[in-house]
Amino acid sequence: MQRQQQLNSWLEKVLPGEQFSLAPASADASFRRYFRVTLPERTLIAMDAPPQHEDCRPFVHVAEVFGAAGVHVPRVIEQDLAQGFLLLTDLGNTTYLSALNAGTAADLYRDAMDALIRIQQASRSGVFPLYDEALLTREMRLFPEWYVGKHLNATLDDKQQAVLQKTFDTLNRNILSQGQVYVHRDYHSRNLMVCDGAIGENPGILDFQDAVYGAITYDLVSLFKDAYIRWEEEQVLDWVVRYWEKAKKAGLPVPQDISDFYRDFEWMGAQRHLKVLGIFARLYHRDGKDGYLKDLPLVMDYLRRACERYIELRPLVRLLDQLENRQSQVGYTF
Repeated sequence: MQRQQQLNSWLEKVLPGEQFSLAPASADASFRRYFRVTLPERTLIAMDAPPQHEDCRPFVHVAEVFGAAGVHVPRVIEQDLAQGFLLLTDLGNTTYLSALNAGTAADLYRDAMDALIRIQQASRSGVFPLYDEALLTREMRLFPEWYVGKHLNATLDDKQQAVLQKTFDTLNRNILSQGQVYVHRDYHSRNLMVCDGAIGENPGILDFQDAVYGAITYDLVSLFKDAYIRWEEEQVLDWVVRYWEKAKKAGLPVPQDISDFYRDFEWMGAQRHLKVLGIFARLYHRDGKDGYLKDLPLVMDYLRRACERYIELRPLVRLLDQLENRQSQVGYTF
């Protein structure tokens, strides 16, 4: 309550003489909280990011960079970095996830691809932190620590640890060889908003403060192998091909052969799914947030399906089989 009182006092200063009401807008997996500020003629969003846990500066920086790239992100109206408060324009409350379930996927994903390409076209090194081998590996190590160790209550023996490390090394070699661009890092249906208005307003893009400079396939994986909504693999392939065609025309650093690009997409996905399994397990076992447990099976299915298709990644499937006491499945390999 003390934080909310501080936020209220700050808003009274930056909105002098204006009558407003405050209501929770959303919370995310971090310590950040969002409130909708309702004024007589408009609504705004207040971000509460306790400075001992969160730093608002990356959000402000990425909002500026992405906004300059011509995509629809919240505009920072007022900021108090010392207290951890931001006042932002409001992108509404209709997420892609809610709209996709209503059957508007083709148009929404076309808009999301176009916005992603605009972000990627603006890319240059030195603006965001590097998505380097250390960060990629640190993320993947969440899998043995939290998913295997805490969620499955299992301990990897030396041979299993070696399999996992070899998989990490294999994935990293591919990922670091991919074309490098700006990476949102959570470009999925809960962070993309349906916005009415002028062409280019869709999607409204949120939760971009962890942006980095890294592999071109990463955000595409977030978008099409979304932890919160499943699409048939044929549909995913169709969308990936459409993106790849657009990216080539835009001069982005994608392979000339779609089979190479799709392999890159799948291997990048394996890295992300290992990370997400670890994060969702950590949210439950460390933070007491059980809402993500229902999403674990879909993420594991993505990981298994991708790894079963490539000989280099089959050892990870066998490791997963051992951990889950499953029989190996026979499938196609490329």
